[in-house]
Amino acid sequence: MKEGIHPNYRDVVFVDQSNGFQFVTRSTVQTKETITVDGKDFPLVKLETTSESHPFYTGTQKSVDNLGGRVEKFRNKFARVGLKK
Repeated sequence: MKEGIHPNYRDVVFVDQSNGFQFVTRSTVQTKETITVDGKDFPLVKLETTSESHPFYTGTQKSVDNLGGRVEKFRNKFARVGLKK
């Protein structure tokens, strides 16, 4: 590898703002904040959602089809719009 052309690849802490879940992984992301984990300082990246809080991964996702027939109402309302040929 050529020296000086690649970004700094290092350990970074990502923190989920919604529930405080944090994990350490390697990344090239640039940050100004740091956090101490297990006595070591790491760059910090704050996230709005992670797999610990996203409804798809937690199993709390709601299907649009089950929300009072909204999809069916939409299809009925606009069924004739796309039929012109």
